[in-house]
Amino acid sequence: SNWLSRPACAERRGSVWTGNPEKVLVLSAFLDLTPEKDPEFWRSQARSSLQSALDRQPNTNVAKNIVFFLGDGMGITTYTAARILKGQLQNQTGEETVMTMDTFPYVGLAKTYSVDFTIPDSAATATAYLCGVKTNMNIVGVSAAGRNTVCNTQSGNEVTSILKWAKDAGKSVGIVTTTRVQHATPAAAYAHSVSRSWYSDADLPDSAKTDGCTDIASQLIKNIDIDVIIGGGRKYMTPKGTQDPEYPWDYSSRGQRTDGRDLIKEWQSSKMAGKVANYVWDKTNFDAVDPETTDYLMALFEPGDLQFEEDREPSMEPSIVETTEKAIRILRKNPNGFFLLVEGGRIDQAHHDGRAYMALHETVAFDYAIEKALELTDEKETLTVVMADHSHPLTFNGFPFRGQSILGKSPLWATDLLPFTTLMYGNGPGHKIVNGKRPDIRNVTTDAKDYVQLSAAPLQSTTHSGEDVAVLARGPMAHLLQGVFEQNYVAHAMGYAACVGADLRHCQTPPASQPTTTDTNGAGTAGVSATLLGSLVSVMLTFTLLV
Repeated sequence: SNWLSRPACAERRGSVWTGNPEKVLVLSAFLDLTPEKDPEFWRSQARSSLQSALDRQPNTNVAKNIVFFLGDGMGITTYTAARILKGQLQNQTGEETVMTMDTFPYVGLAKTYSVDFTIPDSAATATAYLCGVKTNMNIVGVSAAGRNTVCNTQSGNEVTSILKWAKDAGKSVGIVTTTRVQHATPAAAYAHSVSRSWYSDADLPDSAKTDGCTDIASQLIKNIDIDVIIGGGRKYMTPKGTQDPEYPWDYSSRGQRTDGRDLIKEWQSSKMAGKVANYVWDKTNFDAVDPETTDYLMALFEPGDLQFEEDREPSMEPSIVETTEKAIRILRKNPNGFFLLVEGGRIDQAHHDGRAYMALHETVAFDYAIEKALELTDEKETLTVVMADHSHPLTFNGFPFRGQSILGKSPLWATDLLPFTTLMYGNGPGHKIVNGKRPDIRNVTTDAKDYVQLSAAPLQSTTHSGEDVAVLARGPMAHLLQGVFEQNYVAHAMGYAACVGADLRHCQTPPASQPTTTDTNGAGTAGVSATLLGSLVSVMLTFTLLV
């Protein structure tokens, strides 16, 4: 387009082009892209990337550990925009920034639709990538034979998760989330419910109780012996009216259970004698937990979801980096290995509010947690997977200049002679039409944390969107997660890599044969012996399988 070649300070009000003097000053004074103007810059970069690809050898080890990172709502646009923000927070232009996620050598695309909807929710998607079975919207840990909120369709249709497969195989298991631990994503790891919203027994209709359904919080301490539980959700664990230790004056934060049970005390008393089980609700006591002497940890930092990263009080609530580190240090003591689910759950919630600032900062924090996990684990024995469950209708548009704030305004104006932001939503609370016109945001600070991006259609909360999501992997058998596949495949690929669940072929495969050696007479006796031994082993394995 010829507008790209116009002087940056030019204005033409009768058309769609206008300049942004503030950004022009920044670009002209500080943006030095001289190296990128040299073709050799790009050729050298490409040669390096090519050589890395040529040198890449699949790691076919059995995965002792799995660290599974789930960015809730972290679609491709969110991923890209967060990359730019991370760089800009470090005083870089941003586009060239390398996220920790970017270093993962294997990338695939997962199809996210659920059995009943083209665009899914977090319950159906979590059941897919954790349990290996696609299901209906609003359902966790139950197949598509279950019907939303219909309790009598649940029994007999429960499906188990890779967290349970790992626990049954003798591994330690943990959940870290920035939402309540009873929320859809973590719930699919341990619960079976035809409603993701049945957090406590107070949320169940009488008919569901009569038909034998139980709430998600009670299943948290019953279904699987989970070693580490970190997130929010205190109010679903205690009797109705129980004062919250952090917000005793707030009635909405008080306990909600109508059955009188204190699930936190039940969790502590259920642990075997001699095992150290710590429950904490604040940062001070969390920091005091010694991973080397702790067998079990339940840390619930809020009555509901945790604070957004940008609102978090560091002295009261740990970051996702800190919670991830504590979980890994506790779990990795098990000689059989571990499975850890880490959810950046508030990425999604910020998007629902139409607040791109918050969503992107949550994603940057999520990326730092991934970096910490890689520091604490060995890639030779740990499979690390990063993915989103679904996307959001966030658009990245408008021809912004290189290095311009990702949360700023496009230099290209619309035909109504008003500016728009680089990031916008297809629907949501940001839809504002006054006297038939969009709001004039020329004097609005759009990179403030409370700014709500404009949206095309009015809704109180943005919906999800249905495009494929990225799956990134590194470590043992990471190459299985390449290409385009159904979302439920992820659980089966991880289970195969770690020899947990139903498919144990990977741990039953004989080691690859070594190169033969030849003696001084050229008889190759070592090779012959190895061949005979290999044949014998093959016969024995075949006989065993037949039996």
